[in-house]
Amino acid sequence: MKIRLLLAITILFCCFALNVDAQSKSYKQALTVVNYNDNVNAPLTIKERNQLKEVYGDKLQQYVLNRPQRLKDIKNILRNRVEIKMISNIKDQKRCPLLSEVPLFNYYVKSLVRDISFNPQNFNPLKYNFEFYSTGSYMYRVDNTNYFIIIKSQHLQ
Repeated sequence: MKIRLLLAITILFCCFALNVDAQSKSYKQALTVVNYNDNVNAPLTIKERNQLKEVYGDKLQQYVLNRPQRLKDIKNILRNRVEIKMISNIKDQKRCPLLSEVPLFNYYVKSLVRDISFNPQNFNPLKYNFEFYSTGSYMYRVDNTNYFIIIKSQHLQ
């Protein structure tokens, strides 16, 4: 009887000790600080405001303009993190997703549509569900052109 009681206490003690140890280990990845260029402090341009209005519609004030950090993040995307390049010798270019494969970000404006033709000066990257907040950078090719859209990671600036 004493042996069984001692064995039961030993098993309970081992289970408790292993459980405490398992909960104390932390495998969380440290968050990196996002550094912003000074240009994010400047007010929105007319073009940027129109881009935001196109994507957020009547929810623009509520979800962007009334949220200073959100507005700062979007300014950073538009001003510093999206680059459009024309690469003439695409034979050497590795395969990357096409712009037509990227879903539209039409959560707020259901009637949002893709552009019929691509114009780098009028391109609104906010219309697309790009990987803006991932840890890596991404590149997309504009269908049937030599244009590439590069989304730079917010953690690499």
